[in-house]
Amino acid sequence: MTYAIRAETPADIAAIHAVTAAAFKDAAHSSHTEQYIVDALRERGELVVSQVAVQDGQVIGHVAVSPVAISDGSEGWFGLGPISVDPPHQGQGVGAALMQAALDALQAIGAHGCVLLGEPAFYGRFGFHCVPDVVLPGVPAEYFQALLLQAPMPRGEVSYSPAFEAGPPG
Repeated sequence: MTYAIRAETPADIAAIHAVTAAAFKDAAHSSHTEQYIVDALRERGELVVSQVAVQDGQVIGHVAVSPVAISDGSEGWFGLGPISVDPPHQGQGVGAALMQAALDALQAIGAHGCVLLGEPAFYGRFGFHCVPDVVLPGVPAEYFQALLLQAPMPRGEVSYSPAFEAGPPG
């Protein structure tokens, strides 16, 4: 399968919304609001990284990265997600390529680290792991993971943007 990864453009916004909705439609762990979260992050100017995978002119995947706050005051930390791949293209390496592109982009801007909520078996291969001193209240600790890009490792509770509370309009 041939596809390219690039930064989102305004022309991609509707396709990103649709791909994100489709990717999480049947996910048991999902609140099914991920597409609204991406829209809210964009509206708030908090999409530090927003990249798409494109095949034959069609968006088939997307990754979002936004700033997070850590209670110890550490700066330069970001949250990865949502990351989504259109269901017919899942299991073909698109998600892994988007992950690597997002991590490369974070390295390029001098980020100190990245956190995410997700499957340890998938994200562990990118260096993410559970860090007992970096927590997201209310979620199972083994699914909240961090990747240190520049020492030191922070200690504290992580807070995401209010955009993560977004839901359907109305």
